[in-house]
Amino acid sequence: MIGIFRTLMLAGLFAICAIPAAADHVIVTGGPALRNWENLRVPRDQHDRWWANFIRASTLRMAEIRKAYGADAPLVWMVFRPGYETRGREDGKPYVQWITSLAADRRATLIWFNSTGSFMQALNSRPRNSILTFDFFGHSNKYAFMFDYGNEIMAASTAWLHERDLPRIKSSVFKRDAYCKSWGCHTGESMSAVWKRATGVPMEGAKGATNYVVVGQGKMPAVSGSWTR
Repeated sequence: MIGIFRTLMLAGLFAICAIPAAADHVIVTGGPALRNWENLRVPRDQHDRWWANFIRASTLRMAEIRKAYGADAPLVWMVFRPGYETRGREDGKPYVQWITSLAADRRATLIWFNSTGSFMQALNSRPRNSILTFDFFGHSNKYAFMFDYGNEIMAASTAWLHERDLPRIKSSVFKRDAYCKSWGCHTGESMSAVWKRATGVPMEGAKGATNYVVVGQGKMPAVSGSWTR
């Protein structure tokens, strides 16, 4: 009888320890360009006239997630802080403070990062099998997320996640059926395929450029070509 009781106790203890990880919804937001740099370029090549293109798109996605997965769906918001510090100084606005308030209003866990290394550390620190959705909003090309673009150097990036870096991501942080999407330009032309090989989960990306003008109208970014996985 005592042996049976011990067996049941051990089984109960195992059941308590085996609680599955939360289904996190991770949103990664890159930084804006500086107007001082962009004003030197021809109009068709200028970016980020509105500082909050990527921020607004991120909060729109949060609303979508809460509608689809419930009002208490856990949001993890990773934001490239240096871009908003420098653009804030340029515009004379407390953008970092405003972003912090937006996260608090939406009950999102805000994680600032300032480099590729700190981003990788934050992502790989997520609990095993916890990420259900992953979205990236920011500048990109077919080979890389560009956390910074046109901020420190005109028309150039100083912080990025290249497709060569993707094997460093712990694939174990993603759920098997995780939904991943890059809302940056051209990701679907190369990086999406490398992401799938590295993480085991597909990533939807754009073939062509993406347009953030519509986010000010409450719409998600549009694509000039098509979305592909």
